[in-house]
Amino acid sequence: MKLNIVIDSYSMDLDIPGNFLTQSIETFQRLDRDMDQGVQFGREWLDHPDQQQRCQVAANKLLTALETDNHQLALLSAGYIVHRMPGVHRVRIDNSGEMLGTVFE
Repeated sequence: MKLNIVIDSYSMDLDIPGNFLTQSIETFQRLDRDMDQGVQFGREWLDHPDQQQRCQVAANKLLTALETDNHQLALLSAGYIVHRMPGVHRVRIDNSGEMLGTVFE
């Protein structure tokens, strides 16, 4: 599966192997349990993030992973997004620090 990642004028396709998704289900569940405790969402704290907000947090981690060349974190973050939002094929990551600006297509 491919996820197209758009950051400002930069675009790339990240290939997520199908077996990676099935192997990462426990990790995705652990991430959800962690986020059940609340998340820092830009300047706000969200006690109960919804599915889109959770994926926006993952997209922010994906941005950090790409900036630091952390391929494993990039794969995990992208995998979380496509697993939790079936049918998504593109994420437009807001690079200004406002996670609400990140959209999924």
